[in-house]
Amino acid sequence: MTRFKIQTVFITLLLVSSLLSCSNIKDKVSAPNIIVFLIDDMGLMDSSVPFLCDATGTPVKYPLNSFYRTPNMEKMAEQGIRFTNFYAHSVCSPTRASLMTGQNSARHASTNWINSESNNRTEFGPSDWNWKGLTKADVTLPCELQKAGYKTIHAGKAHFGPIGSEGENPLNLGFDVNIGGNSAGQPGSYYGVDGFGHINGWKARAVPGLEKYHGQDIFLTEALTIEANAAISKAHEEDKPFFLYMSHYAVHAPFQSDARFADNYKDSGKSEKAQAYATLIEGIDKSLGDIMQHVKDLGLGDNTLILFLGDNGSDAPLVVHEGYSSSSPLKGKKGHHWEGGMRVPFIAAWATPNVKQYWQKKLPVPQGAIQQQTGTVLDLLSTFCQLLDIQLPDDYQTDGFALNEQLKGKINKQRDERFLNHFPHGNHRTNYFTSLVDGDWKVIYHYPIEDAPRYELFNLKDDPFEANNLSADNPEQLAIMMNGLQSEMDEMNALYPEKEGESLTLMMPAQ
Repeated sequence: MTRFKIQTVFITLLLVSSLLSCSNIKDKVSAPNIIVFLIDDMGLMDSSVPFLCDATGTPVKYPLNSFYRTPNMEKMAEQGIRFTNFYAHSVCSPTRASLMTGQNSARHASTNWINSESNNRTEFGPSDWNWKGLTKADVTLPCELQKAGYKTIHAGKAHFGPIGSEGENPLNLGFDVNIGGNSAGQPGSYYGVDGFGHINGWKARAVPGLEKYHGQDIFLTEALTIEANAAISKAHEEDKPFFLYMSHYAVHAPFQSDARFADNYKDSGKSEKAQAYATLIEGIDKSLGDIMQHVKDLGLGDNTLILFLGDNGSDAPLVVHEGYSSSSPLKGKKGHHWEGGMRVPFIAAWATPNVKQYWQKKLPVPQGAIQQQTGTVLDLLSTFCQLLDIQLPDDYQTDGFALNEQLKGKINKQRDERFLNHFPHGNHRTNYFTSLVDGDWKVIYHYPIEDAPRYELFNLKDDPFEANNLSADNPEQLAIMMNGLQSEMDEMNALYPEKEGESLTLMMPAQ
């Protein structure tokens, strides 16, 4: 071979190698779009998708699953993976701060829902709990994604901090766009004719920034969906990957009926409020479907990962039977220490699944899969950081585990099965308690505000509906769980309720 031919072959090989390298780099830097679709007060039973399974791992449909109409959630579950044991804190602000930071509320100390106007510590709550919420200095999911080149979009309820705090405005926390978010934990009204609270309703909780819909016959869920889709289109025009935090105000009170779906429940035999609640559920399901379709219409379906979840247990105005309500057969509801207060729906899927594209090969989510290993709201930050190779500050402490192996339908052997739910406050359904789930076992500690401390102990494998308190019958396991609870509290520097100037630290059960 002549020298000229050798040079030609060499140059050709370099060009081919360069093109392949550029193609690979392009695949890797064309980051996946991410949607976190968060529903307010949506418990595990508030959909037509069954999340509870029997002993064989087969989903079981309960009566409430037959009441609700959520075809888009069903479709998402069919093309992705759902979790049966996914935990959140039992009230909203703690969960939302934990989702943003990857830290348990016991660590970031926003342990109660945040009141817009003032410190709602309650009588025996910790005097220095973090009622100001998130700040500009905090490590947050949108901030990390923003630094990685994402267009970060907030739509709906924020509730990260009170009026006048940095957390009041999502733009301070790493979002490029804020649609309708402020300090409020619920809307002044769901109705456009009410100006979403600016014209009629609770004006102190009016939803900001949607003036063009004021006076129109449009529901808040629909208006937020339209604006979120417009923001997605804008990011696409800018050729930037997007992170959409679609945080609906629904299905939080006020339970106002969405007229688009009212006829579907008028003959249900349930109360007017229960019917209205069902329309709220169907409205957010339509929003999910509309956003998934919009993403696909833009040609982004094979590169968009969607996570659907609730922020705490259900608050539906339903009475199923004595002792059980909107989370039945789980015991309790929003604000309770039982599973009904902290188990929430979680589904993950690619908008268009089974496409042999770089990110879907890196995170192949099986279709129609069920994951029974524990997951929590603390895990989302670590999940996206692992997926995108984002390095958090070396001294930053997270409490979650990356869900990436679990999203593939596998078991993460590196994670533990613990989840601490810390509520050292009053004026809710259960007051002044801390609970710890650790695998099959769960302990609940009730602080001695008015009487001696109380303990509840459940084996969730044998007794998933928490009917039998084993604290008196199994003192050895109670001691093990209480020691684990103490260890978690110590590691997170958790704050305790206070009485007469003294912290009510944990009291171990008598042996």
